[in-house]
Amino acid sequence: MQKSVRYNEGHALFLSAIARKEGTKRGYLSKKTAENSRWHEKFFALHQNVLFYFENEQSARPAGIYLLEGCTCERAPAPKMSTTGKEALEKQHYFLIMFGHDGQKPLELRTEEECECDEWVEAIQQASYSDIIIEREVLMQKYIHLVQIVETEKVAANQLRTQLEDQDTEIERLKAEIIALNKTKERMRPYHVFHENDDPDIKKIKKVQSFMRGWLCRRKWKIIVQDYICSPHAESMRKRNQIVFNMVEAETEYVHQLYILVNCFLRPLRMAASSKKPPISHDDVSSIFLNSETIMFLHEIFHQGLKARIANWPTLVLADLFDILLPMLNIYQEFVRNHQYSLQVLANCKQNRDFDKLLKQYESNAACEGRMLETFLTYPMFQIPRYIITLHELLAHTPHEHVERKSLEFAKSKLEELSRVMHDEVSDTENIRKNLAIERMIVEGCDILLDTSQTFVRQGSLIQLPSVERGKLSKVRLGSLSLKKEGERQCFLFTKHFLVCTRSSGGKLHLLKQGGVLSLIDCTLIEEPDANDEESKAGGQVFGQLDFKLVVEPSDSSSFTVVLLAPSRQEKAAWTSDISQCIDNIRCNGLMTSVFEENSKVTVPHMIKSDVRLHKDDVDICFSKTLNSCKVPQIRYASVERLLERLTDLRFLSIDFLNTFLHTYRIFTTATVVMDKLADIYKKPFSSIPIRSLELFFATNQNNRGVDHMNDKSPRLCRKFSSPPPLSIPSRTTSPVRTRKLSLHSPITARVGGLDLTSPLSNSSVNNNTSQSAGSSPTSAQTPTPQTPTPTTSSPPPPPSSTSPPPNNSKPTQDQVPPIPSSPDQSPCSTAEGEDVPRIDPFCGKMRRSILFTNSERTCDKEFIIRRAATNRVLNVLRHWVSKHSQDFEMNGDLKMSVICLLEEVLRDPDLLPQERKATANILKYSETQIYTKTCSRTNKQHCSELWAEGVKCFESLSAMELAEQITLLDHIVFRSIPYEEFLGQGWMKVDKTERTPYIMKTSQHFNDMSNLVASQIMTHTDVGSRANSIEKWVAVADICRCLNNYNGVLEITSALNRSAIYRLKKTWAKVSKQTKALMDKLQKIVSSEGRFKNLRETLKNCNPPCVPYLGMYLTDLAFIEEGTPNFTEEGLVNFSKMRMISHIIREIRQFQQTPYRIEHQPKVTQYLMDKTLIMDEDTLYDLSLKIEPRLPA
Repeated sequence: MQKSVRYNEGHALFLSAIARKEGTKRGYLSKKTAENSRWHEKFFALHQNVLFYFENEQSARPAGIYLLEGCTCERAPAPKMSTTGKEALEKQHYFLIMFGHDGQKPLELRTEEECECDEWVEAIQQASYSDIIIEREVLMQKYIHLVQIVETEKVAANQLRTQLEDQDTEIERLKAEIIALNKTKERMRPYHVFHENDDPDIKKIKKVQSFMRGWLCRRKWKIIVQDYICSPHAESMRKRNQIVFNMVEAETEYVHQLYILVNCFLRPLRMAASSKKPPISHDDVSSIFLNSETIMFLHEIFHQGLKARIANWPTLVLADLFDILLPMLNIYQEFVRNHQYSLQVLANCKQNRDFDKLLKQYESNAACEGRMLETFLTYPMFQIPRYIITLHELLAHTPHEHVERKSLEFAKSKLEELSRVMHDEVSDTENIRKNLAIERMIVEGCDILLDTSQTFVRQGSLIQLPSVERGKLSKVRLGSLSLKKEGERQCFLFTKHFLVCTRSSGGKLHLLKQGGVLSLIDCTLIEEPDANDEESKAGGQVFGQLDFKLVVEPSDSSSFTVVLLAPSRQEKAAWTSDISQCIDNIRCNGLMTSVFEENSKVTVPHMIKSDVRLHKDDVDICFSKTLNSCKVPQIRYASVERLLERLTDLRFLSIDFLNTFLHTYRIFTTATVVMDKLADIYKKPFSSIPIRSLELFFATNQNNRGVDHMNDKSPRLCRKFSSPPPLSIPSRTTSPVRTRKLSLHSPITARVGGLDLTSPLSNSSVNNNTSQSAGSSPTSAQTPTPQTPTPTTSSPPPPPSSTSPPPNNSKPTQDQVPPIPSSPDQSPCSTAEGEDVPRIDPFCGKMRRSILFTNSERTCDKEFIIRRAATNRVLNVLRHWVSKHSQDFEMNGDLKMSVICLLEEVLRDPDLLPQERKATANILKYSETQIYTKTCSRTNKQHCSELWAEGVKCFESLSAMELAEQITLLDHIVFRSIPYEEFLGQGWMKVDKTERTPYIMKTSQHFNDMSNLVASQIMTHTDVGSRANSIEKWVAVADICRCLNNYNGVLEITSALNRSAIYRLKKTWAKVSKQTKALMDKLQKIVSSEGRFKNLRETLKNCNPPCVPYLGMYLTDLAFIEEGTPNFTEEGLVNFSKMRMISHIIREIRQFQQTPYRIEHQPKVTQYLMDKTLIMDEDTLYDLSLKIEPRLPA
């Protein structure tokens, strides 16, 4: 008879009580009985690996116990039942507990809540100790494997023991033989001693043998050492040591910069804040220099540790230093977050004259080397990325089995996390520094530059044409010296303002008294002269279509026009494109603000603030804390789909985002994808803006309708329409001003009406169409609101036609009407008095008259408004893409055809507004003609190359000025030929760099050729005096290159003079004058690579184009960015912060590329500079140098 299993009932009751009170999981579950398959509700309690169930929650004794160890738990499907019970079953959630041994039936349970079911499954799965069992099995397998290894080792040990015993026996035998041989030798020793003493030849032989043995030993050891020196391990260690030495030098420089920041600025300003008349408060000092002193102390400790490690060379262990440094680097996070605010506080403090005077006194300290306080405050921003690059290089030369490999990888990961936070702050900080630098250059100061939302776009030299009478414009000539001297202006374009300055002889800038600061919201850009305007026609003939106009209509003064002349067509296209983008962006934001925030002073539109997709992180996008020019958070990481969505958002378009996207899109997508998205937005515009925002748009528009029309002169109306709408509404009133042909926006105020921005019609035809629209408008037969009658007269209109010829009586009308847009009070909607007209919103009224609807229900058609906005956005993006990134279309014929097809499809749209049709036609014309233009340009360049190679002139017959000018011209031609796509992806560092970046390689080759030419020309002279004269002449050429802002040429010449073949010529350098040597030291200091070209960077910041910078400096920056951060995150999102930094560097390069030199080409000089037969290689130069001045005997 089988006995029952005994168990401790008291202990079981004790465990059940604990489970009921403190169990891991407790609650009611339905349990299926095994007998009749019915479900009963029980109270279950789980404690450790034991599951108790009770009849109810108050039961003291459990009804059953289940041991869960080794079991599995999973969700089970609902059992099949009839349709009547199907609805009830769908509300139940089943799960099954299966035990690990045979004979035990599964336990079926169910709950009413899905989340509760998941929680029970997870809790039971943990209580089954399945993970521990799996781990035990893994450990058991390892134990068995180790046992097998031990047994194998025991067998091997026995075999070795046997071998040792055999060897002992053999050793004893050999010892006996040695003893016997020694005895034999002792018996023969007298004979040998006597023989050796008598035979000197034996001694010589032994000496030779000893010498040979020593030589062989030394030779073998030398081979071993040489093999190690040439081994990859030794090469890696040498590079690793060099990285550490460079790191120590950089750290020394950084600690010195922090020392200057603290001792020359922070501590003196603290003392000044404690004076009787403090120019600054202690709070402002703390805000400007937050954590600066702590950072200095931290890096002094780190620097001392590095120097101690260098003292223990060649053993260089750095991981423990980074372990100490890492926990304290969080202070950088606070510094970065505070950095923008610190520059704002500094800008505000500089408005105090006493503080500004005191600060200039501190900055004049010799230790500052001419650098401003803002420069020193920015140095810590770049320290963390520098550490990341250093650790990346260290890890590349650290073996995987190295003792500090893991510590270095951990330090690198922590620094990268900190760097991600800092990257988002760099763009805004650089912009503020640029604004402050420009503000300091202006003698009168400029308050608008202290606005942190003011983003710098571009700068350059333009000529401002004087105001002349009609018909006398031909008296002013482009080449006149007085016009160039008196009319040259230094212009600065920002997102909100346009500055026009004159430059004094000392280099300082002065704002013009009238028109020095132009608010872009009051400006209208006129790019092309009007074909029917005699004055514009004459100006176009005189200036070669290089002039453009800004019509300024300020609200508090009379309107005026600023006429500017660009040095070239490319320069004009760049300026007008940027100005147009700024005006478009401001006006779009202004309309949104006026429509959605009537009763609020907040600058961000309400519909943008209400869209959480624009500022809340999601799985496919991550935002930074900084705002762009549209007051929207900048994108940090995003998927390609979200970036395309931002590109085509109808509500705003950030210039910085558009430039960044078009510069870098090929890294993460293709041009075909971008074109497909633009085509989608044009065909399906409602997909480009959230539905919630559309509802807000039209709801707000309807609520405001009729309220502001009550009083046409009210401040509310003026404020509401102080900014123009997002799409241009053509005016049918008379205006001789033809605005920019590609712009789709125009101002609508209480005084200024809508403009036809692109209409090619003369004023008379406009008047004619005005009468037609007045007659055919659905509101023309009703009474107008109180308005001034339209001051135009015309004959009865013919049928409506946009191309109808002008009547003969239009000429006098044109002369009478002033060249400014007419007001809405002079709208063609005006009819006879006494008639009624419904009160409508001026914007909607303009739209109705523009599109000539006959059905009154379509006057406020939502779909039509959004379609016009979508067309406007697509044309804006295409215009910017085609005009500023034309290389994309030169290399991709399919892309060009896609653009042309899309534009042709837009032209076929029957509802297209006239200005949209004209803009589309202009973009289409530009895109179709650009291949021919580029081909002609390439042909001209080839012709110049052939001309340069015709002959060679003598160096002595050329002046230093001629050489410097032609070197600058050649350097700029080579520099501007580099397409910006070659700066992406570090192609110049790849194996196939010649195919990937041919123009960068050509620039590098040109640099080497020019440097070799300088060195070769010096070495051709046989006498010392001629060589010294050549050196002095080339230094003079380098100085003229500096004056011409050709720093690439300066580096070409100085690097040639520093070559070993020339530098070693002591007799020659002794003949060079002290002034020349001092000048050369000055030039070398400017272009020195010390501190990542810090002197050259400072010089370029204060430099006005045209300029030829050193390309290697930018390539180093791009490599720094590429290696420091990945293109994509682990989740596959595009690192758009990195794209923004790359774009900023490319834009700076293109700014220097786009501004040409006004230097006349001289073939006789370029023939000499381009002659390859004069160039010697490095070995030939050094051999010639040794021949001229042989080495001195040791």
